[in-house]
Amino acid sequence: MEAVHVLSSQNTIGEGPLWNEEEQALYWVDIAGQTINRYWSATGKHESYPVEAQVGVIAFRQAGGFIAAGSTGYSFWDIGKKKLEPILDPESDNPDSRFNDGKVDRKGRFWAGTMTPEGAVSSLYRINADLSIHKMESGITISNGIGWSPDNRTMYFADSLRYVIYTYDYDLETGTAENRRDLIKVEPEYGIPDGLTVDSEGYIWCAFYAGSKVTRFDPQGKIDLEVALPVSQPTSCIFGGKDYTDLYITSAWNGLTEEERKKQPQAGDIFMVKTNVRGLPEPKFAG
Repeated sequence: MEAVHVLSSQNTIGEGPLWNEEEQALYWVDIAGQTINRYWSATGKHESYPVEAQVGVIAFRQAGGFIAAGSTGYSFWDIGKKKLEPILDPESDNPDSRFNDGKVDRKGRFWAGTMTPEGAVSSLYRINADLSIHKMESGITISNGIGWSPDNRTMYFADSLRYVIYTYDYDLETGTAENRRDLIKVEPEYGIPDGLTVDSEGYIWCAFYAGSKVTRFDPQGKIDLEVALPVSQPTSCIFGGKDYTDLYITSAWNGLTEEERKKQPQAGDIFMVKTNVRGLPEPKFAG
């Protein structure tokens, strides 16, 4: 499988890709650039919408529009609105903290985790349809990719600076994740586990920041295949396209030296891999 370059977005920190089946369009955020982006695969059209805060992740709402999480906590947002509509910031007492990544489970709950500049003081939260917020994990370094197995019995969650993807026993009805253990543990030189997605066969695809690749793991955590990229900092991936076999990958140039950027002119761009497996549509937030 080969990654092809599809859009010269030049995002500082492109993150949180999300596929819209109705529009056949890819959405994602540029965290440092403070934009939410949309790209139509059929036409190549790209639109960028400024927001007044750093947004780490977005998800579609059943009621329309989006829920977002970032430097100001949780917010609602709609295309055409210039401002985020605040919900609540559970870490408002920590100005160094912001939400980084997340996903919606198949009961419509939005899970998102935080990050801080240093130390293992970040947390993972769950916000329900009634907008109640629950802290589900603490003592995390950088909260990153999250996903669930097709049968909803297993949850995966990346703790980036421990170089680990955890696995949990998941109860979909109650929204609880228990019995945490290490599923995938890599050496630092392999790269930093970042955003992830789970395909219809239950395999985990994870972008490795500073690792120049996206790796597919089987449900037992063994490497199935690696997709090399021409940029060192892929950040996340999501399945899209008419049959959900196109894997879209975001990337970043943040932190690269001028010399490194010259060697990686596509850093911060969007890539896509034609795969031979199907992904799964992402659920919408029920609130």
